[in-house]
Amino acid sequence: MDGELLAVLEHIEREKGIKKEVLITAVESALVSAARKVIGAKPDTEIRVVLDPQTGKISAYAGKEKIDSESFGRIAAQTAKQVIIQKIREAEKEVIFNEFSNRVGEIVTGTVYRFEKGNIIVDLFGKTEGILPRNEQSPKEEFRQGQRICAYVLDVKKESRGPQIILSRTQPNLVKKLFELEIPEIYEGIVEIKSISREPGERTKIAVWSKDEKVDSVGACVGMRGTRVKNIVMELHGEKIDIVRWSDNLQEYIAAALSPAKISEVKIYKEKNSIEVIVDDDQLSLAIGKRGQNVRLASKLLGWNVDIRSKAPIPKKEEASLLDLPGVGKKTAETLKEHGFDSLGKISSSNVEELSKIKGIGKKKAATLIEEAKKLIK
Repeated sequence: MDGELLAVLEHIEREKGIKKEVLITAVESALVSAARKVIGAKPDTEIRVVLDPQTGKISAYAGKEKIDSESFGRIAAQTAKQVIIQKIREAEKEVIFNEFSNRVGEIVTGTVYRFEKGNIIVDLFGKTEGILPRNEQSPKEEFRQGQRICAYVLDVKKESRGPQIILSRTQPNLVKKLFELEIPEIYEGIVEIKSISREPGERTKIAVWSKDEKVDSVGACVGMRGTRVKNIVMELHGEKIDIVRWSDNLQEYIAAALSPAKISEVKIYKEKNSIEVIVDDDQLSLAIGKRGQNVRLASKLLGWNVDIRSKAPIPKKEEASLLDLPGVGKKTAETLKEHGFDSLGKISSSNVEELSKIKGIGKKKAATLIEEAKKLIK
């Protein structure tokens, strides 16, 4: 058993990376307890076990007296085996913990292994399992057992059963990492992702900027005939992606962030960290988006509170009050309305003869009213 134990320890050192000295110390510690039970030693008796690192021979001592027992020999072999198995498991857990701790913030690919209380258990490279909690799953996605799944490593926790690897399909950084994998210009640092906002399963806005004037940041992300961004959309199961051109000119950046809506005017209130955006009536619903999604994502992307307003309707001058005409008071206005002249447009298109038939309005006054009405509706 002596030479065999030593060979096993050396093999584990090579294959698992566990130092032989660590294993020897662990075996010795475990055998102290075993030796105490074999000889029925009192609690205050000093028990010492030595495993020779050269020969693999195990010696046990109670005080200065050597323990020589066949039962101890059998127990020693079994205990050493159990300790080695335990150390291997601990080492494997530590290796996995270290490996995935270094991958927090990265993307991993695995297969759906099983479903557990709404959570998805993912097999990662056959080495370990990851958990995709219900609250980190995109609401529009469904997976089947055995299906390939790509996820963002959110966290790694040490548990007694082994490392718990928390995965996510909802984090904005999942989209960011997919862009880094798919777009060479981003991976190489030529195009930079400046900001990203996301509503999982629905829509993402991502702001990009090029360090090289010759490289179009948006074009690089879209790709020829949209192939690059299509691959990312497919991975996200059809989630819409708006690629926005980042600019240090806030006015331009706001206009891009609220795309596809066209904006008319921007008012910036730096002290309130808010922006008021004015749009035409026909652009209002587009700027706000379905259930407020477009403005909400734009606000997150910009890092500003965004308030969308439509232009105040400009009153048509022909519908303005007749009281705007010089020399027309309430009584004259009522008289004009009674005779069908209830707007400036009707007065401007009438003639002196027709208007002067009204009691109290002579030809001179009629001519003046027609002239003034025309001026007001120009």
